This record gives sequence, C-alpha cells and structure tokens, in this order.
Amino acid sequence: MKKIPQAIWPLLGLLLLTPLLALAQPTAPPPASPYSLEQCLQFALQNQPLIRQARIDEETNEANIRIGLAGWLPQLALNATGQHFFQLPYTVFPNAEGVSVPRQIGLNNTSTIGLAGTQAIYNNDVLLALRSSRPSRQLYQQNSTTVRIDVVSSVSKAFYDVLLSQRQLDVLSEDIVRLQRSLKDAKARYDAGIVDKIDYKQAEISLNNSIVARKQAVEAIKAKSASLKELMGRAGQQPLALQYDTLQLMRDAAVDTTVVLEAANRIEIQQLQTQKALQEAQISYYRWGFLPSLSAFGNYNAAFQNNRFGDLYSQRFPSSFARLQLSLPIFQGTRRLQNLRRVRLGDQRLDQSILAARNSINTEFEQALAAYKGYYADYLIGQRNLALSKEVYSVVDLQYREGIKTYLDVIVAQTTLRTAQLNYYSALFQVLSSKVDLLRAQGSLPVNY
Repeated sequence: MKKIPQAIWPLLGLLLLTPLLALAQPTAPPPASPYSLEQCLQFALQNQPLIRQARIDEETNEANIRIGLAGWLPQLALNATGQHFFQLPYTVFPNAEGVSVPRQIGLNNTSTIGLAGTQAIYNNDVLLALRSSRPSRQLYQQNSTTVRIDVVSSVSKAFYDVLLSQRQLDVLSEDIVRLQRSLKDAKARYDAGIVDKIDYKQAEISLNNSIVARKQAVEAIKAKSASLKELMGRAGQQPLALQYDTLQLMRDAAVDTTVVLEAANRIEIQQLQTQKALQEAQISYYRWGFLPSLSAFGNYNAAFQNNRFGDLYSQRFPSSFARLQLSLPIFQGTRRLQNLRRVRLGDQRLDQSILAARNSINTEFEQALAAYKGYYADYLIGQRNLALSKEVYSVVDLQYREGIKTYLDVIVAQTTLRTAQLNYYSALFQVLSSKVDLLRAQGSLPVNY
C-alpha cells in the first residue's frame, strides 16, 4: 500500500463515494407505462376507496361476529377488595339473661381475592349469534361483490369513453391533414387563375372548424381521463396512458344474445336471500324465546383478616362454590309474541322485495339486450359505411385533381368520410359499453382480475 502513488488516493476515494452519492441523489420516477383495460381494472380493484371500505366493513362485521360468539366461551373475572374499619360494626346478641347487647364483631383490616367463572350452557341470545354468523358474513361478502361489480362496470365504461375521445382526436387530426392539403391545392389553383377564391375560402372554413373540433377533443380527453383515474383510485397528478388493440376490441364487441336470463345469478337476488336467512334467525330467536337459559357458575374466594395491617396477609381463609342457574321467563307482557309477529312480517316483506327485484331485473335485462342489439346493428352498418366513404373520397379526390369534380364534391366527400369515421368509432365503443351493461344485467360480469 505504501507503493501506491499519492495521486491514486483521490481517485480511490471518489470511487468509494460514488455509490453513496448515487444513493443520495433523487431518482426519477419510471415512465408511466400504458394501461390496458385489464390493468385498469386490476388497479381499481386494489386501490378504489369504495372497495377498501367494503373490505373494512367485512373485517368489522367479522369482529362483531366474534364478539357475539364469545358468549359461548367461559367468562373469567378476578376480583380483589381491601377494607379498613375505623370503627368495627355492631351486632346485637342476647346475653345469658336474654337481654340484647350490642357487640363489635370483626377485625380492623379485611381483604378478599376471588376468581369467578361463568359458562353459558344454553342461552337464546348467544344461540342467535351462532345462527346469524354465517349469513351475516355472507351478506358483507356480497356487499363487497356489489361494489366490485359497480367499479368494474364504471371503469370499463370510462375506459371506452376515453378511447372513443382518443379515436375521435385521431380522426380529426387525419381530417385536418386532408383539409390542409386541399387548402394548399385550392390556393395553388386560385393563384394560377384556374378557379375563383370560393374554393380556397371554403377549404379554409372547413379547416378552421376541424381545428376547433380537435381542440375540443383534446380537452375532452383530459376531463375523461381525470374521471377514469378517479374511478380507478389513482392520484390525479399521476399521468395515465392507455393501450388497446383495435382488432381485439372488434372481437370483444360480439356477445351471445341467446343466453336465457337467470335472476338467481344477480347479486341483488343473492343479497335478498341472505337477508331472508338473517330474518329466519330472528324468527327462531323469538319463537324459542320462552325456553329457559341455563348457566354454570364457579367461584373461589380467599379472605384475609387481621387487626394489624402488616400481618393482614399472614393467614388465608378460603371458600369456594359452584352452582347452576336456570332462568325461565314466565310472562313478558306479550313482548315476545309481538316481536315474533314483527319479524315474520319483515320476512313477508322480503318475499315481496325478491318478487319486485326479479321483475326489475327482467326489465333491465330486456332493455340492455335491446340497446346492445341496436348498437351492434349500428356498428355493422357504420363499418360498411366507413369502407364506402373511404372509397368514395378516394374516387372524388382523384376526379377533382383531374378536373372532373368540383371542390364542393370534395368537401362533401371529406365531410362524409369524417362523419363515417366518427360514427363508426362511436358505434364500436357504444357496443362495448352496452355489452358491459348486458353482462351486468345477466349477472355474468367478471369481477376477478
């Protein structure tokens, strides 16, 4: 080490400090990768506040269930008392002649330490906690499923809404390129004296209108992206880029419309049926409320007494016992019967709620199916019109350049092409959104990602 030249030492120090300096420097966040629909749904199902609240509600309900079931476990309590008499209490005793004479009994210092235990053998309250634990747990899980369905539906629609605005922006950008080229051609023809300035002015008007429409589309994307990030539970400052496959979206647009509706698949029906299970537990509780409750008790006490405080715990006087307690309600002023009638009426009301829910679900399904079929037909026609409008514009543009068609025909063809493109993408994403509504109405919307 002594042979190392002095100039090497600063270099070695720099090499040793370089990793520490690198750690001290703040690292730039990695670039935000584009999110697919599945990734958006995965993120939302992990970070959406409503879903987190539903999980917290499940855990809270689980704690309440355990609190109710704790009544079946032994209840133990340790009690300790200490007491000092400044004046001992008097008790009246008869003497040998039969005359009552007051006398002081006891010691100045007393202390008792006791251990008491209780075990419920049969109790209608804790039996209710046992009967209702399973449906209560199931109900909160179904509530979480309902929230997941809402989040998946909302995020999917918002995702398609952002994509629609992005595609509209692309269409408008392509239209602006065409209009700029047309404006350039019209200006050249006007400068050459071939046409008057009407064509040039019309091209400029159309270009200005498209520029304004593109600006509106850009702002719409910002607003819709903010809405999507909110639904995902993503911070508003974080950028969000989306990725998609147009061919895959076209394949996803199709759905089997011959599936028969099964109302039992809907989470709303399942929740009502779970509520009926809870109601049946309440009915059983009041129906068997006339039965006695039986409990076992055990107690162990250690008593300490002495006139001298320092010698209080020098001698122990133990006592212990065990007992059974039977409590039989004889008359409660018809309270139990009225409660039983009340919960039975609640059960009948739930039956009517299930019937109303089935009717509402059937109507919702028919409306969703009709909307999907209408949008899908519009999508197929829009696909055909787009192909035709592209062909018409190509022919008209070529004929205009050859002097066969007027510039008005070009404007009409351009407007028709732009309208066909916008209508096609609008129909495509309307079909995808209506598919989400249809799957939800069927009760088959996937919520596990």
